[in-house]
Order: sequence, then structure tokens, then C-alpha cells
Amino acid sequence: MKKKLKVGIAGYGVVGKRRRHFIDRHPSLETVGVCDRVFGEKGRLEDGVPYYANYRDLLTENLDILFVCLTNDMAPEVTISGLQNGLHVFCEKPPGRDLQDIVNVIREERNHPHLKLKYGFNHRYHDSVRDALDIVRGGDLGSVINLRGVYGKSKILSFESDWRTQRSVAGGGILLDQGIHMVDLIRLFAGEFDQVHSFISNSYWNHDVEDNAYALMRTKTGVVAQLTSSATQWRHRFQLEITLTRGTIILSGILSGSKSYGAETITTAYKVDSDMGDPLEKTTRYNADNSWRDEIAEFAEAVLSDKPIENGSSMEALGTMELVYKIYCADSGWRRRYSLDCSVPEDVRLVPKK
Repeated sequence: MKKKLKVGIAGYGVVGKRRRHFIDRHPSLETVGVCDRVFGEKGRLEDGVPYYANYRDLLTENLDILFVCLTNDMAPEVTISGLQNGLHVFCEKPPGRDLQDIVNVIREERNHPHLKLKYGFNHRYHDSVRDALDIVRGGDLGSVINLRGVYGKSKILSFESDWRTQRSVAGGGILLDQGIHMVDLIRLFAGEFDQVHSFISNSYWNHDVEDNAYALMRTKTGVVAQLTSSATQWRHRFQLEITLTRGTIILSGILSGSKSYGAETITTAYKVDSDMGDPLEKTTRYNADNSWRDEIAEFAEAVLSDKPIENGSSMEALGTMELVYKIYCADSGWRRRYSLDCSVPEDVRLVPKK
């Protein structure tokens, strides 16, 4: 039997535990340590795996891989520490509170070209999204004209002390926390946007982070995207409509832990001259969510076979964070209010030659 890669998990809350569930089911991975400040001191879980209260203590374990499932203020620091300790790193989205955080990570990553760094943009691994991408890339429906995305839930926090409402810890609100998934998917299907207009608001929940973000964006090739990221969506909703020159793809609902976004489906409509605006449609429903399993499997394969990161590379994370900040900064009042810096240093933007 091949020796398993030893995994440490920094941040052992809901996400960290869910990651472990799939890590330990992968034939080449094994969790050998976790950390979370709720532990208070070191000890062992019921299954014998050691736990720590501080990530620095976790890094004393003999690890190959570090999973970072921490708050946004800690994620870049721990990611950098993992790389400096010679570990491959998988970090949850977002990569930090702001652009400077991901810039700092990329600069450190370039000192360790033999290590793999992947960010957890999990929605890319849902079967509906994968099938939509295959259709778009296949070309049967032509080229993309526009996209309309809505991703929303009824509040930002799950309990009163939730760190997601604290700007100093989270960096942003609903757009950075949940809407970043939709931003990532819009980039995946349309490419990069150079023109952005937006309205950002925190007028309903009155937290120090946004509870609604509305954006209208256009690429250099003329593809237009509309985005609504909302924490006042009383009926939770995920929907991405992609209009192409010969048809439409609608992604609706997404399988999640809360099960509140409805059935995950993809609807394809094929335009014909005689359809009178009511074309033939086909809807497929998905009943299993293998996204977490497949995401970890792809990362493990990149580490084991020394392959490039296919989805969620640091440069992709930078591109998605940059678009999030373009949306923030396009609202001049929001930009001034929080003195936001939306620039990316040129040395980081350029991908080094191999």
C-alpha cells in the first residue's frame, strides 16, 4: 500500500469537519492533526487525532498538506506559514480580506514553485456547472451574449457573534462571503471584465459590511453580466442565466448543506427561427453533490502527480478578488467610505515564465 499524504486542518468548524470527511475517504490522504481556537489547549479527538488551539502548534506535526478553513483575517497568514513550512496548501475562499492579502500570498508562493496552492471555489465542481461549461465550450449554442446571476440568502450571520459581520475580520459582507462564488462563475463563463458599475449597500442589516451588491459589467469583447448578491433574499436563491447566440442555459438551485436553495437543475433552450420566443427546453435535475469529493480529489492528484492546479489557482483567486473589488470600488461612495484600494501591483499580475 502506498504511503498516504499527511494532512493537517487549520480551522475545525463546520467547513473544516466537512473537508475532513472527504479527505479521510480519499485513498491517498489522511488527517493527522487539526487546530481550532475553541479547543483552548492540546489534546486528542475521540479517534486519536491530535488537536491544538493554535495553528503554529499544528505545524509541528509531520505534515505534507495543510487545509486552511479559517476566518478571512487569518487565512492569508496561515497559508503563507504553510508554504514557508514546505507544505502544499488548500485554502477556502475568499483568499483574504482584500487584494493585498492575496498579493502577499502570491509573492510567497513564488518562492516555492514546487508546492501546490489551491483555493476552494467549490461551486465549479457542481455537476450542473460542469455540464454548462461543457455546453458553452462545445459551441453548439454559439457564443455568450450576456449573463444574469442572482445569489442570495436572508441574512449574513448565523448567530449574533458571527465574525462575518465584522469588517476587521471578514473584510466584506455578502459579496465577499457568498457572492464571490457567483463572481467566480461569471468569470469562468465570460472572461475578464474591464467596465463595472455598481451600487453597494448595508442599509437593511446595518452591519459594517454590505448586505446587498448590484453590478453591471462588460468585457472588452462586449459580453455583459448583471449580478445581484443579497442578504435580503428572503427565499434563498441561486440562479445563473447564460444567453448565447443560439440558445440559453439556466442554472437554478444548488445542492448545499442548508438545502434551502432548491433543486439543482440545468435548463437548456435551443433557439430556432420558428419558436416565436417559446423554444424547446430540456431540464436536468441533479440529486447528488459530489463537489467536495471531486475538488479534494483534483487537488490530491495535482500534488501526487505534480500537475498544475486546474481550478482555484492563486492567479484565478486574484482575478476573482480583483473583480469583487472592482464592484466595491465602482460605487464611489462605498470606496470613499472604507478607503478601498483596488489596485494590483504589476509584478503580481504578471505570471512568471517557467
